[in-house]
Amino acid sequence: MIGLLGKKLGMTQVFSDDGKMISVTAIEAGPCPVLAVRDKSIQIGFDPIKESRAKKPLLGYFKKRSVSPVKLIREVGRDSAKEYKVGEMLKADIFKTGDFVDVTGMSKGRGFQGGMRRWNWSGGPKTHGSTSHRRIGSIGSTTTPGRVWKGHHLPGHMGACQVTLQNLRVVKADPEKNILLIKGAVPGVRNTYLIIKKAKKKK
Repeated sequence: MIGLLGKKLGMTQVFSDDGKMISVTAIEAGPCPVLAVRDKSIQIGFDPIKESRAKKPLLGYFKKRSVSPVKLIREVGRDSAKEYKVGEMLKADIFKTGDFVDVTGMSKGRGFQGGMRRWNWSGGPKTHGSTSHRRIGSIGSTTTPGRVWKGHHLPGHMGACQVTLQNLRVVKADPEKNILLIKGAVPGVRNTYLIIKKAKKKK
């Protein structure tokens, strides 16, 4: 799917024409230089950096393409009807107000969490002398199979994983400033890198 790389700037609110308040996430989308063109995808970069900050092999890769060094490199789908050139800049004008997009990013890390927070367990009895309010409880499966099933929901590390939210509406697109205002929240903390693609399941 056609997409751009971007950075989460934070959340704010805007008002629609009929006066309704809409919570939106501001995303800096592009500009993204095209680094390589393949049959079904293109390689793009985001977030310019100084040459002194780039590793030497990557610096040679950028110089060969006459492109300024960038921090993030990813592949996204390409429009089969369009011709792409190495060094070409992709901007936020590929999206317009009213479009639907899928946004991928790294969720917030929550560290080690108990089962009630991590998996929304209902918990044990709160009264009558119970001491199993938030505990795991028995997880064995009797004599057969006599072990804990793999993949059992248990306490453990939560968050800091790749998450994709689908069918988010673009409330406003500002191609001049490369800013997209997307309805609702998107994964990650402020300054998290994001991949914004045209919605796969919704036009």
